[in-house]
Amino acid sequence: MLYDWANSAYSIIITTAVFPIFYKAAATNAGISAADSTAYLGYTIAIATFILAMLSPILGTIADYQGLKKKFFIFFFAIGVLATTLLAFVPSENWLLLLVCYTFSAVGFWGANVFYDAFIVDVTTEGRMNRVSARGYGLGYIGSTIPFIVSIAIIILAQNEMIRVSATRASQLAFLITAIWWGLFTIPMLKNIHQRYYIEREPKLVISSFRRLGQTFKDIRKYRALFLFLLAYFFYIDGVGTIISMSTAYGTDLGISSTSLLLILFVTQLVAAPCAIIYGKFAEKFTGKKMIYVGIFVYIIVCIYAFFLKTTLDFWILAMLVGTSQGGIQALSRSYFAKLVPKEKSNEFFGFYNIFGKFAAIMGPLLLGVTAQITGHSSYGVFSLVILFIIGIIILAFVPEPKVDEVVNKPA
Repeated sequence: MLYDWANSAYSIIITTAVFPIFYKAAATNAGISAADSTAYLGYTIAIATFILAMLSPILGTIADYQGLKKKFFIFFFAIGVLATTLLAFVPSENWLLLLVCYTFSAVGFWGANVFYDAFIVDVTTEGRMNRVSARGYGLGYIGSTIPFIVSIAIIILAQNEMIRVSATRASQLAFLITAIWWGLFTIPMLKNIHQRYYIEREPKLVISSFRRLGQTFKDIRKYRALFLFLLAYFFYIDGVGTIISMSTAYGTDLGISSTSLLLILFVTQLVAAPCAIIYGKFAEKFTGKKMIYVGIFVYIIVCIYAFFLKTTLDFWILAMLVGTSQGGIQALSRSYFAKLVPKEKSNEFFGFYNIFGKFAAIMGPLLLGVTAQITGHSSYGVFSLVILFIIGIIILAFVPEPKVDEVVNKPA
């Protein structure tokens, strides 16, 4: 759970809030139109997710061998923290270099998450997975507000010339704060979490891993429920990820001030923290699958409402709707999937979980970016995401409930 506390600072400051605003300002100063700069950010996210999607299955398969899961986690974690630190030192006028560093930081962040998510089978029982996963997300939202508040305070004080720091430098300090926070609170994860389920090492690990990966594809019928869930996840998480990563750029296009955007995102975090925990509690009563349905329906409403969004008040309402469900739908998807996978192959299957999520994340931003450029309006791109949620919910209807949901969850 403390790693959620650590890396959620990246999610809010880099993915959602400060970096998109900083990048949009740099691109605007370089003479790039609002629609084009939003599209370029979407393309960058697509590139980063494509890189990770290509790497995840084979790396996950290798990491299932004894002692390798943590090593891969540390490798990607280090890349993410280093690239995030570099963002603080890129000249503000160099929007292209900003996107390059952002790409590496995103690969590090999401790459580490592949192995972090897979550790859920090592740290809890199946009966407690919904609860642990949801509490992790809830703790992450709470923890991320601390560096976010500090960052917002520095940026607002700088904008109002109350401290002797430029607005540009204030944003760069936020990137540095994120890297420090992420690194510092990952220490408990590095010290205390160990791989309990694994496959014994074999000669020629890479070749053996490819063979295991091939065998998994041959045995795909045996894992029908698991891959059916992945297909549903592919569609609905695409919309979720696109809305989270592109929301700030979309708000900027609508003319909402950077100060208002930062405040809205801060309050969204406060709403998301208890709501993620509530989703976990309701999942114990109504099952995780039904609560995922609830989250998808909320996001369909978000997409429709976003199409008609005009004022800052509208954006506030939209953000609060997102806050009620973004943590819950992600947390329950993680725990639902974890209950379906063979524990000793958790990395391999979470590699698939990641590749389905990441390929979906390529489609969403590309769809939004292309639609924004063709129509000249970002709202059409957001509205088009509705179809992804509808497809996801239809496929999810055919996925059976994990048997563990049929029993009362009791503390281990």
